[in-house]
Amino acid sequence: MKEHQVVITGLGAVTPIGIGVMDFWEGLKAGRNSIAKVTHFDVTDFRSKLAAEVKDFHAEEWIDKKSAKRMDRFTHFSIAASTMAIEDAGLDSFSFDKNRAGVIVGSGIGGSQTIEDGYSRLYNHGPKGLQPFFVSMLLVNMAACMVSIKYGLKGPLSAPCVACSTGSNAIGDAFRILQRGDADIMLAGSSEASIYPLAYGGFCATRSMSPNTCAENACRPFDKNRDGFVMGEGAGIVVLENLKHALKRGAKIYAEIVGYGNTADAYHFTAPEPQGDGMVRVMQAALRDACMNSQEIGYINAHGTSTVLNDKIESAAIMKVFGKHAKVLKVSSIKSMIGHLMAAAGAVEFVATVMSVYTGKLPPTINYKEPDPDCPLDYVTQGAESLDLKVAMSNSFGFGGGNACLLIKKYGELNGNS
Repeated sequence: MKEHQVVITGLGAVTPIGIGVMDFWEGLKAGRNSIAKVTHFDVTDFRSKLAAEVKDFHAEEWIDKKSAKRMDRFTHFSIAASTMAIEDAGLDSFSFDKNRAGVIVGSGIGGSQTIEDGYSRLYNHGPKGLQPFFVSMLLVNMAACMVSIKYGLKGPLSAPCVACSTGSNAIGDAFRILQRGDADIMLAGSSEASIYPLAYGGFCATRSMSPNTCAENACRPFDKNRDGFVMGEGAGIVVLENLKHALKRGAKIYAEIVGYGNTADAYHFTAPEPQGDGMVRVMQAALRDACMNSQEIGYINAHGTSTVLNDKIESAAIMKVFGKHAKVLKVSSIKSMIGHLMAAAGAVEFVATVMSVYTGKLPPTINYKEPDPDCPLDYVTQGAESLDLKVAMSNSFGFGGGNACLLIKKYGELNGNS
């Protein structure tokens, strides 16, 4: 079977440091820290106090008021990010076959706010207190379905739920559909809005979140004194497109997606496999898929959660895969600025990686102060760096042992279209 080339033609992002890709990207380059005390609810009795919340987001700017009331915040985010991506790709003013355009948008928890509100209504008012849209508002697949409905996209539809690798899995699965020729256009990504007492408290109970009350110290990937992740929220959606289809309509092309790996640790509920076996295999799988060797990769947008185990094991896995080349690879984690967006992390980090390839700028890992001997790679820590970047890797690893890896290649002279 002949595989089709797949390119990225549109980007959309709702993030704690900016709504819209340019605000998000400028914030990353500037090293802006969006982590602060939680404002969605009172955290007095919670072990952790900080989060990276999306500020000044108004659903009615993206969705009519009546429809917005029938959707959870995570669906609001997905529609906003999808609208941005579609407009960025020029699809809002271009006629295309909607039977050959699909949507893969995942989430981890889905309607977190809806679940908590529903429980409160049931507890205080009994079954009659539940609203008729309760179930449809909380379902994980609603982020994908409402995007499909809004734009009339009738091709493949799916909603993966693989914890923190969800966004990368969604993009990888959409990549496969386009490679096979089963669609011309796919909207792909993920959305999460779970900074509410039940989910937030649940993660506090796992003791995987930082208890630090200082925003500059709470999320510090690869730093020796890191002590846990910081929860964030948001959405990332991209338009992936068959190269011939994109060229035919004269689309702007950000980059080409060339490799996807997907593996399982099959090890533990929350902890990564100690030797990084799944991480190693997923990076190797993406490289094989792209028919590339490790020396071709110039930058890795790491999962980099700021937990003791993840950063140590991810660094070791990178060294196993890249050998001597690991010493010259650039690595950074944008979670230091936007927190851990949970299921949305992989998609938003993919957007950042695409922008790195497109612009030749690498976002920094902020808050890094003391090197850790267990994390000896070349992390970008002194502000954004410039690099003539040809190929980049984006890693995502989730609770339960799900691993996903995506490879993005610069479009232009590498494809004979300069």
